[in-house]
Amino acid sequence: MKSAIVIGAGFGGLALAIRLQSAGVKTTIVEARDRPGGRAYVWEKDGHVFDAGPTVITDPDCLQRLWKLSGHDMSEDVELVPVKPFYRLSWPDGVVFDYTNDDAELKAAMDALNPDDWAGYQRFLAYSAGVYNEGYVKLGTKAFESLGDMLKAAPALAKYQAWRSVYSIVSSFVKDEHLRQTLSFHTLLVGGNPMTCSSIYALIHKLERDGGVWFAKGGTNKLIAGMVRQFERIGGTIRLGDPVTAILAENDRVTGVRTASGWSATADAVASNGDVVHSYGLIEGSDRGQQQVRALKRKRFSPGLFVLHFGLEGTSDLAHHTILFGPRYGGLVNDIYKTGRLATDPSLYIHHPTITDPSMAPPGCSTFYALAPVPNAGKADVDWAVEGPKYQEVVLDTIAERLIPDVRQRIRTIFHYTPADFSADLAAHLGSAFSLEPVLWQSAWFRTHNRDDKLRNLYFVGAGTHPGAGIPGVVGSAEATAGLMLA
Repeated sequence: MKSAIVIGAGFGGLALAIRLQSAGVKTTIVEARDRPGGRAYVWEKDGHVFDAGPTVITDPDCLQRLWKLSGHDMSEDVELVPVKPFYRLSWPDGVVFDYTNDDAELKAAMDALNPDDWAGYQRFLAYSAGVYNEGYVKLGTKAFESLGDMLKAAPALAKYQAWRSVYSIVSSFVKDEHLRQTLSFHTLLVGGNPMTCSSIYALIHKLERDGGVWFAKGGTNKLIAGMVRQFERIGGTIRLGDPVTAILAENDRVTGVRTASGWSATADAVASNGDVVHSYGLIEGSDRGQQQVRALKRKRFSPGLFVLHFGLEGTSDLAHHTILFGPRYGGLVNDIYKTGRLATDPSLYIHHPTITDPSMAPPGCSTFYALAPVPNAGKADVDWAVEGPKYQEVVLDTIAERLIPDVRQRIRTIFHYTPADFSADLAAHLGSAFSLEPVLWQSAWFRTHNRDDKLRNLYFVGAGTHPGAGIPGVVGSAEATAGLMLA
């Protein structure tokens, strides 16, 4: 392979492009938006820097490897700083729990809830380490191209009861409900329902415990900018603000792309970091695209997100990451994933980057976002132009009651982002924030393949393909896809 086009400059697209360019493949990224980043977009308003997300960086080594491919070091472009505690968890009953990998602090916090659960937690750690080794170390960067590949993984999946949910597995080890939620909520950060998401995703606990939780100085956007610098440093080309309108195909191969501006280019291979339904819908010259669109639309997609960005007068000692659990856990995720009800009692993830990096706000001010998982458009027909401003007030009510009593009086800038924006800006099917829902029958070989089965030089990278969402997941997908492309 001499040349490649990568559609989309999100984490997956950039990681794949860096790998290809480092291997000597002339690589061009074509990005629809005016800035790289995809879901890791950024806005700068009234002196505040607002990352669109994601904001939790784990397994920094998977990123560092992208620079090492060409003999560089990530520290040339990005400064990562540790976040402690990883998360501060808060419940309506007044319980507050700092989640960390410091055993002494963690044991004291767990003993305050249920002294008997520390021994169970140790057994959960061993379980998490096992699924981490099988599901992440061995398989996280391996492409599943055949059912045989899946069958080879079956014994490990069976050993760790992968058909059970994360919440079910956690509940078999610890009894306190606060701790059950503490050890199972992570699946929501990759689009999974803790009550149905495969227990393999318990590996996230091991990933965080060993590698820590990190923040890129200046925001996640600085990590994206660093990846762009590395890609261009080694000779890559990036084209911004020009959406791909067609992936061109002849016979059983793709030949290149055409964009909204009329620009077109040929390449030996095309890879898409875009939404998988949208990407297949772009194919011209083959009926493969529409076949896959129909098949994908029958699958289950992860929820949408309502994200409220706001800048406040004054500083705060609130944790970098706070989880405000609502009064319901199972009931709330049932509303989000099954009934399609827009809950009036949301659980919120609060991102407060200025506690770690004050430069993300004007002097004496703070930057925040509050994220609430909400049903995707396939579950609930919500007119977000009408409901968005109303839901903003629901979220602010929760923050005022639970975290910042005078939040409304201190607001100096505020805006929200909804599933409708995910659809408009990212062509996200049903406004989904994480692509296909991570359930067992939509994982590995059952997920969109890293290489198309019919158009053999068409590839996929990102949350919609193996292994799934989250920074380590999409960066792992880039390694799996690059392995196929360079083989």
